[in-house]
Amino acid sequence: MDRRDFIKTALVSSAGIGVMLKGIPSCARGIPASAFTGRTGVRCYAGAPDGVILTSLSDFFKIGPGPSSSHTIAPLRIAADFRETLEKLPRESMSRAKRIRARLYGSLSGTGKGHRTDRAIIAGLLGQKPETCDTGLMEALADETKTYTTTIGGVDFTVGHSTIVWDKVEHAFPFVNTLVMELIDGTDAEVFSREYYSTGGGFFQWKGQKPEVRGEPLFPYGSMTAFRRLAAAQDKGLHEIILENDMAVMGVDEGKIREHLDLVLETMDKGVQQGLREEGLLPGPFEFHRKARRIHEQAMKRGGGDNFMGLLSSYALAVSEGNAAGRLAVTAPTLGSAGTIPAVAYVMKHHLKCSRETMRKGLLAAALVGFLCKNNASVAGAEVGCQGEIGVASSMAAAMITYARTASLEATEVAATIALEHHLGMSCDPVGGFVLIPCIERNAFGAVKAYNAYLMATSEITSQHWEDLDRVIAAMLETGRALPQAYREMGTGGLGVTMVDC
Repeated sequence: MDRRDFIKTALVSSAGIGVMLKGIPSCARGIPASAFTGRTGVRCYAGAPDGVILTSLSDFFKIGPGPSSSHTIAPLRIAADFRETLEKLPRESMSRAKRIRARLYGSLSGTGKGHRTDRAIIAGLLGQKPETCDTGLMEALADETKTYTTTIGGVDFTVGHSTIVWDKVEHAFPFVNTLVMELIDGTDAEVFSREYYSTGGGFFQWKGQKPEVRGEPLFPYGSMTAFRRLAAAQDKGLHEIILENDMAVMGVDEGKIREHLDLVLETMDKGVQQGLREEGLLPGPFEFHRKARRIHEQAMKRGGGDNFMGLLSSYALAVSEGNAAGRLAVTAPTLGSAGTIPAVAYVMKHHLKCSRETMRKGLLAAALVGFLCKNNASVAGAEVGCQGEIGVASSMAAAMITYARTASLEATEVAATIALEHHLGMSCDPVGGFVLIPCIERNAFGAVKAYNAYLMATSEITSQHWEDLDRVIAAMLETGRALPQAYREMGTGGLGVTMVDC
């Protein structure tokens, strides 16, 4: 097959309209295997995943204290849920209870100290909630000598750092990040316990949990392929489908959803502005200086592309540094990647002068990409490495600005695909288990890649783009599963352990 025939054949396949190519149904946009005659070991794409996505906007875009969604927000939510569960236990059970114990496993145990997991659990047991968490209390909880008294179900409990048990890193639980909450009597026997899992992005579930009763989406889809077909059949925009589905699933009106989207955008915007004002050291075991303000000041002195690149980077650094300091941020999709989307959103609002309604539409496009990655792969560094955090954040940001600027579903998918494709293979190896190096700078690079993906997607002929988003998401999952455990948020490989002066 010569180059001309190759391109002609491939373009027929890339149209994704169900035509036959040499007797084989075209099920996805991409390079056909028939173009590589004689090659062995080629796998046939099984097709886009089935299923129906029920994740809501409020599920996905959560607000809480940094530095990590899986290690800080989720444990706080888990502890708060356990507290509420104890409130409902029979009085006889509670009368036997003397103390509460929290056993951390996997990455929660391995890097929880650097992520303030212990503080988050104590805060949750004291009645704190992520979106309204007292960050001053979180700072005070650093003192391991202090204890606190709280009343749950009519029983007084003393909680503190002795409540936390840093258990096995390697275990047999079904999820890497496992937290077992226990109610203990005076003989150290278990009165009640629940096995929880932090599944990334601040999400959690527990063993034996019954599915939450929710409404059915008006427009069900489980893949980008299905979403494209749905949008064409319904003659609706991306933002309309996501909005109407959320209303149906959650049983809320449009005003409630807009209120949450506005809160998300405002939290992101404030994070940039506050971060650009701050200087000094970030909390950690080694000296780590904030740099967002300096990068911003230096960018203002430069012209052309250097000016814009510096400003965009400074916006991402500003939010990431605030997150590392434990301030409130948005899971986008995680707190480890909390600076990427806000940086692009800040550009949209303050540089491109996008309206609030346009910003909302862009955020709905970001949500679509996040939903697909969350449901068909993972957004947890402990599951698939940093490609699931910064990679997905960059993909979401690329979709956000592209849809806001063009309202084109085709260009939006291409932008998201480009951004995610060029983060594949990124490991998660935080130095010492802290969300500092390389996490903070990675947010800036994720934002830059997102903007570049937007420029490329809105400049090329989208029908000629080889990859589709579903296949890149599948590749991310496969790549993440192949990464050694040491490179999936454990802090036991790569940069995480490459120290000097040992």
